[in-house]
Amino acid sequence: MAFPRILSADEAAALIPDDAIVTVSSSSGLGCPDEVLAAIGRRFDASGHPRNLTTLHPIAAGDMWGVKGVDHIAKSGLLARIMGGSYPSGPSSAEPPEIWKMVTGDQIPAYNIPSGILFDMHREAAAKRPGVLTKIGMDTFVDPKHQGCAMNARAMAEPIVSRVEFDGEDWLYFRSIVPKVAIIRATTADERGNLSYEHEGGYLGPLDQALAVRNNGGIVIAQVKRVVEAGSLKTQSVFVPGILVDAIVVAPDQMQTTQTVYDPAISGEVRRPMSSFETPAFDVAKVIARRVAQELRHGDAVNIGFGISANVPRILIEEGQHGAVTWVIEQGAVGGVPLLEFQFGCASNAEAIVPSPYQFTYFQGAGFDMSLLSFLQIDRQGCVNVSKLGVRPHVTAGAGGFIDITARAKRIVFSGYFSAAAKLAIADGKLVIEKEGKVKKLVEAVEHISFSGPRAIAQGQDITYVTERCVMKLTRDGIVVTEIAPGVDLERDILAQSEFPLLVPKPPKLMDAALFNEALIGLELPARAA
Repeated sequence: MAFPRILSADEAAALIPDDAIVTVSSSSGLGCPDEVLAAIGRRFDASGHPRNLTTLHPIAAGDMWGVKGVDHIAKSGLLARIMGGSYPSGPSSAEPPEIWKMVTGDQIPAYNIPSGILFDMHREAAAKRPGVLTKIGMDTFVDPKHQGCAMNARAMAEPIVSRVEFDGEDWLYFRSIVPKVAIIRATTADERGNLSYEHEGGYLGPLDQALAVRNNGGIVIAQVKRVVEAGSLKTQSVFVPGILVDAIVVAPDQMQTTQTVYDPAISGEVRRPMSSFETPAFDVAKVIARRVAQELRHGDAVNIGFGISANVPRILIEEGQHGAVTWVIEQGAVGGVPLLEFQFGCASNAEAIVPSPYQFTYFQGAGFDMSLLSFLQIDRQGCVNVSKLGVRPHVTAGAGGFIDITARAKRIVFSGYFSAAAKLAIADGKLVIEKEGKVKKLVEAVEHISFSGPRAIAQGQDITYVTERCVMKLTRDGIVVTEIAPGVDLERDILAQSEFPLLVPKPPKLMDAALFNEALIGLELPARAA
């Protein structure tokens, strides 16, 4: 094997041929090889090449806060097709990212594939197997009975998933797609191309992506902060071996993650004092997060997603319960404190960081105990939408790992506000609805099925919905209101604000009054079942 060449970003971009299938390792700003993507865009602007690329983004590439990622290459003629676990998103007031203009303008076929399945497709391509058989995504928008992962009409015309019968059961079948270029990122490369990840907040999936490309005769480009002497990296610190790497691009100023140049606690090099983590101010969102925390059990391994539930780890810190559960997130962190906002997807003080493909195997097989996730819409069958709002598509990033996580999870707690844009307050230990929301979130049928209520019932999953007004449970008969907030009128504020009938077979309990007062709630987590 020849040693990899150390190239400028522009020289590396020149290696990419027209019509290539390119896989990019990134999770928003985390691990994004932004310099190489920018160079591809510059080359196209100057020469019209490379043309007609298909790009694969197992989690996401770039964001709207300084790491453009896929937006560097979202150009007509350059990009011909895209498959992503999720996409850059941002506030409704912001100009949509260029990739969203291409998707919603039906300029290219675009697909939202569950992140774990996209990683599975890479492993199958690496081993030269025909594709992925899975039940992940059945009865959701992933299923060809619905959208088949398609994000627009052009994608609907070019299906990528089918339902097949195998061994007497129905399965979803994703054909392997063979990438010819991988663009990955690390912290350090030695002169032989060995890659280490000491400043990264997660490995993500570069090893799987590099294997898929190398085994099919393609080109692997690695963006790094620095190059060191051959043999100077510790053997066990090398995650991607140099035998898989063709070219190295040095980008000393690469961001660790979104709006974060470098925080050694994110990469596990130091531990932050617990006192350094801010706890959420007392407001309605905190009330919801506190009620979600009451669903936890001591000793649980708990997945956590974006939204209100992302504050639950801080509720545990505040209540003296940090460490009572172990947090697990799709970017790979196990334990520690999952971070918020721009750093979401990273954790400080993690016990371990697992490559994302293995974390998704853990999720797909339901090895964990429960998941705390958000919702945009809930319908009468208990289905949840987190992945699409037609009026503001770029505000939602897509499903990411949501479907891998929820497909077989034993317990799920969905949290969110009961209606959109309501004016809410807390006074004298009660919820006050000063102005009702403009948009109902409990709807007759969700716009996009990210989670299937009927499938959850059939599989015996335990599903809870927590809002500021009430707690609800999914049952075979429908959604049952089990608890109600103090100060809330059941008929006016709950039943009348749902587009479908909620069930109230017996008077709901009053939600814990301590939730609605600023003092600590005295959280005690029961032991998990044996």
